[in-house]
Amino acid sequence: MIKTTHFKPFAPRQRGFTLIELMVVLVIIGVLAALIVPNVLDRADDARVTAARTDVSNLSQALKLYKLDNQRYPSSEQGLQSLIAKPTTNPVPMNWKPYLEKLPNDPWGRAYQYLNPGVKGEIDVMSFGADGQPGGEGKNADIGSWQ
Repeated sequence: MIKTTHFKPFAPRQRGFTLIELMVVLVIIGVLAALIVPNVLDRADDARVTAARTDVSNLSQALKLYKLDNQRYPSSEQGLQSLIAKPTTNPVPMNWKPYLEKLPNDPWGRAYQYLNPGVKGEIDVMSFGADGQPGGEGKNADIGSWQ
């Protein structure tokens, strides 16, 4: 009987990644991040603008209910606060009731603005956008009840 041995001409290779393979993967991840991150940041700004438009619409509806009950909108001095607490300054509403549980801040953390008479309508409810200043474009544009 002939005895055979298993001959292994090559030493076992160590398994792992080379530096070049790791660098290629890092470059691919970097390129993907460069393409995706700006889109994600734009979506956050779009969501804030949408939330502000929804808040402005809700505040405008509450003001319309106030007018139906009291035959007038609150004055600029009484402000949006008159939707959650009965005004004590003239003109004091005759049939006041709470119209909101609390006043929201805009998505950038600032109070909504209210004008009576309005510049762009009978009344104006607005947010000054991301920069908090009147005017602007893009995410800094004013968001108001006239839109």
